[in-house]
Amino acid sequence: MAGGVVPVDSPMANAFAGNITLSVIITCLVAASSGLIFGYDVGISGGVTTMVPFLQKFFPDILRKAASTEVNMYCVYDSQILTLFTSSLYLAGLVSSLAASRITIAFGRRNIILFGGIFFLVGSALNGGAQNIAMLILGRILLGLGVGFTNQSGPLYLSEIAPPKRRGAFNAAFNFFVGIGVVAAGCINFGTAKHTWGWRLSLGLAVVPAAVMTFGALLITDTPSSLVERGKIDEARRALRKARGSSIDIEPELEELIKWSQIAKSVEQEPFKTIFERQYRPHLVMAIAITFFQQLTGINIVAFYAPNLFQSVGLGHDTALISAIILGTVNLASIVLGTAIVDRFGRRFLFITGGICMFLCQLALSVVLAVVTGVYGTKDISKGNAIVVLVLLSLYAASFGGSWGSLTWLIPSEIFPLKIRSTGQSIAIAVQFVTIFILSQTFLTMLCHFKFGALVFYAGWIVIMTIFIIFFLPETKGIPLESMHIIWSKHWFWSRFVKEAPQQNLP
Repeated sequence: MAGGVVPVDSPMANAFAGNITLSVIITCLVAASSGLIFGYDVGISGGVTTMVPFLQKFFPDILRKAASTEVNMYCVYDSQILTLFTSSLYLAGLVSSLAASRITIAFGRRNIILFGGIFFLVGSALNGGAQNIAMLILGRILLGLGVGFTNQSGPLYLSEIAPPKRRGAFNAAFNFFVGIGVVAAGCINFGTAKHTWGWRLSLGLAVVPAAVMTFGALLITDTPSSLVERGKIDEARRALRKARGSSIDIEPELEELIKWSQIAKSVEQEPFKTIFERQYRPHLVMAIAITFFQQLTGINIVAFYAPNLFQSVGLGHDTALISAIILGTVNLASIVLGTAIVDRFGRRFLFITGGICMFLCQLALSVVLAVVTGVYGTKDISKGNAIVVLVLLSLYAASFGGSWGSLTWLIPSEIFPLKIRSTGQSIAIAVQFVTIFILSQTFLTMLCHFKFGALVFYAGWIVIMTIFIIFFLPETKGIPLESMHIIWSKHWFWSRFVKEAPQQNLP
């Protein structure tokens, strides 16, 4: 098969046993809650930018444009300063995600989650009390630093602590919390929208998920892999025993972690140099491509600007906010479904079926908008047609949440060997932030000029990325992290870069 599937019931897949213990559930919940701050920010920013008091204070030109009868529905929110409010976070996230690679190796996964939470707490407070655009942007930058740290370390923590057979489900918890954050933000926006101080409460309440994650990080231990990497073998043994259960012999897994840590330390090269070696080209290409493609589904653009989009197509302000909540809830439900089946049907199945469904939804949505609003977007859209748009966007969000939404966090965190795992995750998150920044900064302008054609643009990319997955992604379900090299050596294309024997990594 093109994907090079390795059966989940092979000896490799069953190399290490592990119960789902209370300890591993608690630690994974804390690590996954780092997705909460990311989701809250994604959900809150779009709703806040439709609040009249917020626009009056920071972006009065948009209100004047909205009152004009000359602008078409696609161009109301076309403002570079407004998009900078949203996208500045991702430039800061790019910087901190790259820096997180070295810091994570030195201080561990758990401490980076803690650092990220502190940055997010300060940024949230600054945004809630902002008096001018400079304060607003500075707060966003601090939020970005926090999100960059936690997006790098959270998925990494989950993949390293989870039992191999349940790694997909545990890692999907990160995206589940992202979904919870989006829905919670939508509900808060709806409740605060009518108050002059509502935008301050919406932005300031980000301190709550940040505090939950920060204080939770103080209560958990680091991952066994990270502890071994830093030479804390006894602590790693205790952490592994708590995670796997007292009835499980954890020594074989610990010995494997120690072996691979020694191999990593025996190589003098810098991780950022090592990761570009020929033998790691498949891992690097896959991590970059998947995170890049995820953003070109258009999902985060829809999430950021859902209230703006719904208001543009004829829904009232309150209805637009409710529609955004519906969209987030559907996405959250699909994440739960994807979590339930990812370790049964595998990563490739979800990627491919999700891609096909998203393509069909995007295509149908562009046709509907073209017909009901006209080529130039000047026709009024009826409430009934606006509901059709909501339904299609909900189906699209469901297709994304159960596939690319969760898997993009999972794949980069599980395919790299220990010595470059933190670096690989940092590069993947950095690519994600760069792409989000460019797309979020240009989307409203693209929507204004391309109109419904913007959706055709994303649909085309969905076709490309689905074909890419079919031919180039091997199946990784159930495979222990330190045995992952085998799937690359058996792949029809990547085998020319990766040899089967792991001893190739020795100096």
